[in-house]
Amino acid sequence: MRTQIAAANWKMNLTFQQGEKLLDDILAAKIKLKDHQKTIFAVPYPYLTMTRSEVTDEKNYYAAGQNCHHKRSGAFTGEVSVEMLHSLKINYCIVGHSERREHFAETNSMVAEKVNLCLGNFISPIFCCGEALPVREAETQNEFVAQQLKESLFHLTADQIRNVVIAYEPIWAIGTGKTATTEQAQEMHAHLRSIIAVQYSVAVANQVPILYGGSVKANNARELFSCPDVDGGLVGGASLVAADFIEIIRSLK
Repeated sequence: MRTQIAAANWKMNLTFQQGEKLLDDILAAKIKLKDHQKTIFAVPYPYLTMTRSEVTDEKNYYAAGQNCHHKRSGAFTGEVSVEMLHSLKINYCIVGHSERREHFAETNSMVAEKVNLCLGNFISPIFCCGEALPVREAETQNEFVAQQLKESLFHLTADQIRNVVIAYEPIWAIGTGKTATTEQAQEMHAHLRSIIAVQYSVAVANQVPILYGGSVKANNARELFSCPDVDGGLVGGASLVAADFIEIIRSLK
């Protein structure tokens, strides 16, 4: 079975003390992950060392960066490099999140640079893709996400892309009052996997985890994760509530 992942994205939330308590509460549930399951906490930079320390002795629990800079080093005040994350023994990093693309004007080529730096530093990128409402309304979402993958990932070798996690964000259904159905989630995940299969092979495509990032909650996680091409979730708001995220972890296939 493909790796199944419950990934928490805390975004810019929680004080250090609140974050530490949240982790303690989640880990207190003592969920024993199977060999093919992982739980990842993408936390604000100041909390990375604390988070890594908390999960060090927990099997298949990891800390992740929420972002990294697209250059190796330099005069970029306030930014964090991939080498810095690697020096903290961080295993994962989110790249290309829709909020980074929208608010910080990140392009597909910039995300490609981040992907390269992550893989060069033994960090698995959690590559985000997805379409906004105008793209969905124009029914060009398939072409849109295909272009994102082509420009940011398809320069990689087959061995390299096996170390990438993909997260699909239906941006059009986040905070818009519109809702993505389970069928729409499965449809897009299957499309993404088919694109990878054409570029590489069916075997490679069947090894790449594809997470759903569209308002995963405790009450819909099990249904979403039951879809054949949905390999878990990249979870925002629900990851800030211990009881909710515990249920999401338990919903993994």
